[in-house]
Amino acid sequence: MNNERSTILIAGGAGFVGSNLAVLLKTKYPQITVIALDNLMRRGSELNLSALKEAGVEFIHGDIRNKEDLQFDEKIDIIIDAAAEPSVLAGLNGSPDYLINTNLNGTINLLSVANHHKAKFIFLSTSRIYPIAAIENIPYHETETRFEWDSFAGIDENFTLKGARSFYGTTKLAGELILQEYETFSGLKAVINRCGVIAGPRQMGKVDQGVVVLWMARHFWKKSLSYIGYGGQGKQVRDCMHILDLFDLIDFEINNFEKVSGKVYNVGGGEKVSFSLLELTLLCEKIMGNKIEISSVKETRSGDLPIYITDNSFVAKEIGWTPKRDVETILTDIYEWIKTDEKKLQSILK
Repeated sequence: MNNERSTILIAGGAGFVGSNLAVLLKTKYPQITVIALDNLMRRGSELNLSALKEAGVEFIHGDIRNKEDLQFDEKIDIIIDAAAEPSVLAGLNGSPDYLINTNLNGTINLLSVANHHKAKFIFLSTSRIYPIAAIENIPYHETETRFEWDSFAGIDENFTLKGARSFYGTTKLAGELILQEYETFSGLKAVINRCGVIAGPRQMGKVDQGVVVLWMARHFWKKSLSYIGYGGQGKQVRDCMHILDLFDLIDFEINNFEKVSGKVYNVGGGEKVSFSLLELTLLCEKIMGNKIEISSVKETRSGDLPIYITDNSFVAKEIGWTPKRDVETILTDIYEWIKTDEKKLQSILK
């Protein structure tokens, strides 16, 4: 860290991504001030407060939707926006108000704080900013355990943005656009990371978000699962990156902001760190040594995709970042976390 007196504000700091980044940054740079701000809306986020306290991270119970919660006496040097309603299904069968207020209005409020403090801004966006239909229309074929694109390497930063993408993806894309206005007209120093699936310890996995943790938790407690959509075979594919790989990226960006400022990076596991649900099941069985009941639901949910794999080539070329941990490592680390904190986690993940 270039400035030993730096103060880093992490919005969503008690969530999966935010709490991991907060603890890892404070552990690596004990001389800096790390503030984790969170409204604790997501069930299970309160369990991360002890880890924050133990690491020496300052916690503020606040909400990025409320400007009154974003008044800071000390100077903020870096803001990491890890606060979001991350479910693709959110708003599709009900009101999108909370999602829009958090993901868009909350980000606008944080950008205002960054502008006031002249703070650098790291925006954790999403691969879901890319339109659903355009990805669905990429030709693919079926193998024994997964779907594979016929002749397509992955989604890069130049992929089309024309089309619908979910309320979640749209709010994150809108946040990117507002951020870029601040960059151009207010001189904001910022970097955008469009993240694919992220997984690891301290993630409170659910059906609509956090599928890797959900899969391991169901195998751990011997509960049932379902393959939903695309014939119910579990062959849909995602790439994934370990939370530690994301930390490696954020750590580099913090220490080399002049190199990454103004850039947009697609970051994810890529082809080498990808899985189908069926393959995820086989890995869980290997680690746990058991099998669970998995039913088949042929009907595809709105907003789902047969395949999403990130093209990491631009960020790899620019700064040399590539994910280092494979899917089995991710699952093993999740298993060890669940085993260690079983009693605390069973009411949420079981």
